[in-house]
Amino acid sequence: MQSYKNRSEVPEKYKWDLSEYFQNEKDFNKSFKEAEKLILELKNYKGCTKNPSKLYEFLSKEITAISLWENLIVYSSLVNDQELGISKNIERENKVSLLGTKFDENICFFLPELLKLSKEEYESLFKKEKKLLEFKADLDKSYREKEHVLTESEELIVSELVNSMNCYSDISSNLLNNEHNYGKIKFDDGKNYEIAMNNYSFLMKCKNQEIRKKVYKLFNTKIAQYGQTSASLLNGYVKMSNSLAKIYHYKSSWDEKLFELNMSNKVFDTLISITEKEIPVLQKYYNLRRKVLNLDELQQYDMSLDLVSSDKEYTIEEAQEIIRQSLKPLGKDYLNKYDAIIKNKYIDYCQYKGKRSGAYSASSISKNSRILMSFQNNLSSLSTIAHESGHNVQSSFLNENVPLQYREISLHVVEVASLTNEFLLSYYISQNSNDKNEKLAGINNILDIIINNLFGAVREGKMELDMYDKVLNGGSLTKDYLDELSYNSYKKYYGNSVKMNKFLKNGWITRSHFYNNFYLFSYAICICVAAYVASKIIDGDKKMLDDYIKFLKTGSDKWPTEAFKILGIDLEDKNVYKNAIDYFDSLIDEFDSIYSKEV
Repeated sequence: MQSYKNRSEVPEKYKWDLSEYFQNEKDFNKSFKEAEKLILELKNYKGCTKNPSKLYEFLSKEITAISLWENLIVYSSLVNDQELGISKNIERENKVSLLGTKFDENICFFLPELLKLSKEEYESLFKKEKKLLEFKADLDKSYREKEHVLTESEELIVSELVNSMNCYSDISSNLLNNEHNYGKIKFDDGKNYEIAMNNYSFLMKCKNQEIRKKVYKLFNTKIAQYGQTSASLLNGYVKMSNSLAKIYHYKSSWDEKLFELNMSNKVFDTLISITEKEIPVLQKYYNLRRKVLNLDELQQYDMSLDLVSSDKEYTIEEAQEIIRQSLKPLGKDYLNKYDAIIKNKYIDYCQYKGKRSGAYSASSISKNSRILMSFQNNLSSLSTIAHESGHNVQSSFLNENVPLQYREISLHVVEVASLTNEFLLSYYISQNSNDKNEKLAGINNILDIIINNLFGAVREGKMELDMYDKVLNGGSLTKDYLDELSYNSYKKYYGNSVKMNKFLKNGWITRSHFYNNFYLFSYAICICVAAYVASKIIDGDKKMLDDYIKFLKTGSDKWPTEAFKILGIDLEDKNVYKNAIDYFDSLIDEFDSIYSKEV
């Protein structure tokens, strides 16, 4: 793995190009002033719901303002994530956030006005001004919130408070990525590695169990020292989320989420019940892992170790081409969009201290996304590129086919595009490699994807539901409570297949997804859908391919359940989840069969 001390050492070809957003600071400031001017104009449209043509003018300006502001916030966030802790970057992002607050203040009159209209008055708007039909799906979603919108003055107060208080995720990220000193570890090759959030998973793949154990202990000892602070941050976020839900006349934050998605609770009850019923299949995998790794006991610090002893490493260029080959079943148009990612330098590949950990694809509604990651020359890094490229390509499809106002699609839909790519990559490697270990690594990559995105997401999603219930009922998320919650959840899923240890209590501390309420369930739903889609496309199902491309072009004018129906999927059907777990089970058997064969 090529490591760098800082960003300046990274070759330019491995850094993302942000010039599509802004050429320089002067260009950024010019756009900021343009957005600021437009945002200020929005407050002049009070009363526009009584005048259809004025309403159309307001909505057109509003979406333009959103587009301009999103370019500013995405760019400033990307620059900040390159090198955390730099004052000018933090100030730039804060400046744009404040402009977002001003935007919220200047449009806070609109929803209360819209919802004062009677049903007859509302419907007459579209008869008098046909151009308003461009915004009807969005307005319909707003109008259904009639019981959940406050007065203008109340909306203004809430907007001010939320924007001044919603810093919990940033503080947690800075603690974990920039403030903590996790120590250094010497590998068998004689190199000293500084432990950090963005290389922890790499270090935990070290073949020397004693080194893995030391890294695990150093890392978890440090985050545990700040457990009280982490608990306070998470408690503050959950309390704020529940309080906001009540302010908007929902029973709870979960009730609000169901309303927002227009989904029944049955979807999630079915997802959780089927997954928990099938935990023995997960434990079957862990027993396979123990057998393959030749361990008497499977420890938590053995969980990231590659299941097969493949020393295969990939350069960034090799990774780009392998992924391209794996995506060929998706057709020429899809490949062209993938090629644009590489050609236009949409990915920031390399790792160094101070860069935000993890991986993501971030975009505004009018620009192409940018991908942040920490490339580590392994199959996991290829899978990350494939995953985030799925988001980028879907964003490109939306930009070409959907109006601005419908390009921000639900989190409970968006992960299908990324996870389908991971399935295709893993399948390609498992089928095309002549190396037994690389072939097994391809299969195991699919297994890991399902473990993390289905079993892991449901486990932690259920934890999240318990957290919100705790706070909703007057309790607090203390370190002791969260430690116990985390430990017991692992115990339920691990059973006797994995050795329990005290550090499993810390599992909640590093989960940034807890600061995006109930996001984890989106992965669980999407992995099951992706498994179905990928298997059909791999089998050459032309109709599924056509439906899938249509799905990728579907904007937020459709509810998630409507979008999934394009693929022939009903989320309340238990078979959606059972079939994915059955596929997981078959992969375990396939891996075991290939592994047990003589070379």
